[in-house]
Amino acid sequence: MKGRYQSLAVSGAALCLTAVTLTGCGAVGGLTGDNEVTLRVVAADYGDNPQNSSAAYWKNLADGFEKDHPGIKVEVNVYSWSEVDAKVAEMVKAGKAPDIAQIGAYADYAAAGKLYSTSELLSVKTEADFLAPLADAGKVKQTQYGMPFVSSTRLLFYNEKLLADAGVIGKDAKGWQPKSWAELEAAAKKLKGAGVPTPFALPLGREEAQAETMMWMLAGGGGYTDNEEGYAIDSADNIKSLEFLRDKMVGQGLTGPVEPGKLDRQAAFEAFTKGEVGMLNGHPTLMKQAEAKGVKYGMVPLPTSDGSPQSAMGVADWVMAFKNGHRAESGKFLDYLYQPKNVTTFTEKYDLLPATTSGYLAKQGATSGSAVQLKPFLAALPSSRLYPAGKKSWAGVSEDIKQNIGKAVQPGGQPAKVLEDIATAARTADKS
Repeated sequence: MKGRYQSLAVSGAALCLTAVTLTGCGAVGGLTGDNEVTLRVVAADYGDNPQNSSAAYWKNLADGFEKDHPGIKVEVNVYSWSEVDAKVAEMVKAGKAPDIAQIGAYADYAAAGKLYSTSELLSVKTEADFLAPLADAGKVKQTQYGMPFVSSTRLLFYNEKLLADAGVIGKDAKGWQPKSWAELEAAAKKLKGAGVPTPFALPLGREEAQAETMMWMLAGGGGYTDNEEGYAIDSADNIKSLEFLRDKMVGQGLTGPVEPGKLDRQAAFEAFTKGEVGMLNGHPTLMKQAEAKGVKYGMVPLPTSDGSPQSAMGVADWVMAFKNGHRAESGKFLDYLYQPKNVTTFTEKYDLLPATTSGYLAKQGATSGSAVQLKPFLAALPSSRLYPAGKKSWAGVSEDIKQNIGKAVQPGGQPAKVLEDIATAARTADKS
């Protein structure tokens, strides 16, 4: 890790679909015949409805792999982002860890000695193809255990029609780029005056509160960690960021009828596609959702507190392989998962950024299609900042943020107290 945070990043986007079993091949997690092995895989769902659920991708992937690798069956369960991490944690606690998991954090399992390292699993070609900063972010004590699956950065989305009707931008809807939070607040006030139900959506619900929080912390000059990678959740900059949200955004009725602590990311996205939200922070998946509903939108970096340059947030989702005695079989499946064609299929389906060098170069050189629209996100990738995913305590800290951060910005909330409590627990967990 370099600088204040790990460089580069994703995702994720968080979604609400029920678990889907893709194949039911033989005995769970063991031999189905004299020489046949079943790999159990758990994955997160990136779709926003049953029609574009990730289940279809994983089924096709499993079918293709099984065809090329007789004797290895693949059983995949896909869960929504709001529950997938907890599902894997339950499985591990019960002594029934999956062979492979594609979830949001890996370091706690690596620190507990439950994961294979990437060098034990992958071919040299596959391992070398990861974007270097993302590979570094997957390391614990210089050994890589977390394999980046996809990445994304975040931008501020705005509804062009709503802002034009409110007089925030001209009717041509071109060139709007707020530089400071004061400009953002002023725009939100105009939207409220024009009758927009939610001038600025602030999703601090359980689905992805840790992401929305980090975006505002970074824009305010803070973040989750300091220059030495120690937790700095209760820093003065972070407190000021949440005080701005409490007093200027929530306190002035600019964040809509739903309390931020009860608003999930996907619900905010859906409201945006219905024309009920003027502005919100979003990832690439929102582009496709908005276009499907005919919403014309713009995308710009989230302004900073005082207009000074700050790094944007990036997110990476992780793949890991548990020590279940299927090292060779898991390695073969992971090599297959990271083949360029399979990486491209997934990233194009959900308008996400790749975690591999080959995928990055392909996106960078694109001249048509959704890849062109992704270039603003791609441009932010090299200098973006990640969650402190290499900390074994991060999964628990992230959960703490999801449960409590909304309290800090509600009217009468105490940002300093909420952040101090989260930071104290985080430091304690980091030392244990």
